[in-house]
Amino acid sequence: MTLAQKTSQSAHGVDLYEADHYAWLVHNAALIRAGRASDVDLGHIAQELEDMGRSEKRALGGHLTVLLLHLLKWQFQPLHRSSSWRGAIYNAREDIRALLKESPSLRVCVPELVADRFGIARYNTANETGLPETSFPSDCPYTVQQLMDPDFWPGVPQERQSGLKC
Repeated sequence: MTLAQKTSQSAHGVDLYEADHYAWLVHNAALIRAGRASDVDLGHIAQELEDMGRSEKRALGGHLTVLLLHLLKWQFQPLHRSSSWRGAIYNAREDIRALLKESPSLRVCVPELVADRFGIARYNTANETGLPETSFPSDCPYTVQQLMDPDFWPGVPQERQSGLKC
């Protein structure tokens, strides 16, 4: 057993990564800060870093789903438009902007995520509105640029869109 494996074990010989994830994180962070790289649990740290990347991509997909769902409701149920929907659209755009500002390399994932998540948004929109799923386009009708444009409000004449900001 290597020193790194020994230091990642609790006093009872249990793998700390499996037994107490938080303690494992604190322990390995302390080892890194102390410059004891040879004692760090590199295999699990690599796994954690990959998991963090997947988590950020999942979060981006979730924000895009919320945005798509509310844009569809906004466009296809004009008589039900509300400040709540407007706020949800604004918040989703801001969440996406903030995430892309922190992790700009995720920008390349946006078109793929929009295509992947549109079906989920379409299904959820149909469930929430009571409209048949066939009421909505089968492919995303919005460009990535439109999704991120704070002045884009589908189904609203262009000249009236600027007054819809939150």
